[in-house]
Amino acid sequence: MLRLRALKKSTAMLLCIAMIVTLFAGLTMTNVFAAEVGTIASEPEIILTDFGGRTEAAYVEWQNPTEVSAYNVYVSPENGNYTKIDNELIRYYGTYYRADIPGLAAGRYKIKVAADVNGTEKSVKETDVVTVKAHAREGYAFDAASPYKTASGGYNDDGTVPDDAQIIYITKDTVNTVELDVIQDAKGSIYHCTGLTEILKYRAKKDSKDSDKVPYDKRHLIIRFIGKVSDADISGLNSSGYLEVKDCANITLEGIGVDATIYGWGILVRQAKNIEIRNIGVLQFQDDGISLDTENYNIWVHNCDIFYGRPGSAKDQVKGDGSLDVKSGSDYCSFSYNHFWDSGKCSLCGMKADSYQGYHMTYHHNWFDHSDSRHPRIRGDQVHIYNNYYDGNSKYGVGSCTGSQVFVENNYFRNVKFPVLISKQGSDVKYTDGGKGTFSGEDGGMIKMFGNVLNGGHDVVDANSEPIEFDAYIAKSREEQVPSTFKAKQGGTTYNNFDTNGLYSYNVDDANYVPDIVMSNAGRIDGGDLKWDFDDAVEDTNDQIIPELNNAVKGYESTLINAAGVTGFYPETTNGTPPTARPTDVPIPTAGPTLKPGET
Repeated sequence: MLRLRALKKSTAMLLCIAMIVTLFAGLTMTNVFAAEVGTIASEPEIILTDFGGRTEAAYVEWQNPTEVSAYNVYVSPENGNYTKIDNELIRYYGTYYRADIPGLAAGRYKIKVAADVNGTEKSVKETDVVTVKAHAREGYAFDAASPYKTASGGYNDDGTVPDDAQIIYITKDTVNTVELDVIQDAKGSIYHCTGLTEILKYRAKKDSKDSDKVPYDKRHLIIRFIGKVSDADISGLNSSGYLEVKDCANITLEGIGVDATIYGWGILVRQAKNIEIRNIGVLQFQDDGISLDTENYNIWVHNCDIFYGRPGSAKDQVKGDGSLDVKSGSDYCSFSYNHFWDSGKCSLCGMKADSYQGYHMTYHHNWFDHSDSRHPRIRGDQVHIYNNYYDGNSKYGVGSCTGSQVFVENNYFRNVKFPVLISKQGSDVKYTDGGKGTFSGEDGGMIKMFGNVLNGGHDVVDANSEPIEFDAYIAKSREEQVPSTFKAKQGGTTYNNFDTNGLYSYNVDDANYVPDIVMSNAGRIDGGDLKWDFDDAVEDTNDQIIPELNNAVKGYESTLINAAGVTGFYPETTNGTPPTARPTDVPIPTAGPTLKPGET
């Protein structure tokens, strides 16, 4: 900052001061100047630092050396009119501001930011055009043969918000005070609910005589989580630490931005229809992270980051119980682009099944990142597993038992001890003392494989070369059917060739591109705010908890200060201090994100 030397003559001092004032008047309000002079500037000067398009969303970040109590943010199609976004989507992180804009169909958009000074917009700044891409709505959750034919939850299938949609915003401060009117009977009577758990409780109201168990309130509901919401913040969780999404329909639970996190609790979905869960970090859950339990239909869980849960009582629960479990009659579900961080037991698919049940599940483009087992473990279900990245898994990848039917297609297995296993045969008994089995003593299922890349780990025993003690039938083409002469050694299950008999439409990537595609797109927006680099040389074979990662998970805090429209930008603790500016050399993108091979 410029400083005045002591001058002996007052005239010289006045002249110098005048020169400095003139110099300051001609300066652009840079970040360096802002950091030194604080709120000297009387006019706001918004400095855009980052912006871009994401999947059915866009975002913008900015700084302002002058403290402003409100901002207006607008979004527009490239050649369309601007629409103002909800204030709650605008947040303050102490050193910068950010607005995320969900609910956008694929296309090209512009974003505009303006400081609102006593009702007058100042320092209006506009981004370059950003590109928004569409979510891959694929798999059994979107099968035309399914009961609801969609799992877009509170959204339309193009990612936009339906006309009848209700939207509520959940922070640690509003989770118990948010209000919403809910339909309670066939006449349309309204109950005014307060708090998230009460809203979901009354959304479950339905006619006891309705055989389809459809709730009275079928309007689309979008529940948007902002920042970290812990179990200490929320009232009304059940005894296992779950938020119950029970007997509900047409609901999306989504996180906003990179840091939306539920901490110390999980989500239980039961007897629900058309439910979407997306862009949420799940940490320190008490039972399962996300549990689809009992007669759910058309459920889609995607782009979530799932870390360690709290240790359970069993020796295999040191990292928590199941990360994402689906069981007890749930059907037509898709799980895509989720990131599992060293999970102990990723996903149990089917429960207490003695034989084939025929429930339909899809796993695609998930990142099983140094997790140990159950990717998934399948009991009695019909499961399509494609384009997942199995990355240093210490126990096994896919496990099939109790008559399950599994098609494993175009996945990439890197240093997976056993890529696939069928219980009580092949590698499951070959590499264990006494032939007891690696993961299950139940009857076997059947696995067909095609187009996968295996890089490290044990080889898969092919039924074509070993017709009894095999791990899978490795097909020479996708259309090849598995002959009925191949059977599970225990239980005698044959393969039903569901994959060649009218499977849904989907897009499959070359397995060689899968690591890049999945690592670039799995998990929350931009990979979330909790990062960790695994040491492959150690963690590929380690099934124990990583103390340093565990400490990072347990000690996690969002850097969010406040969300506009919820509690205001500046808490009293800031004493009116404006945010510290970021460096001026932050590059500003001119278009959307770079697409990896195989992306559209």
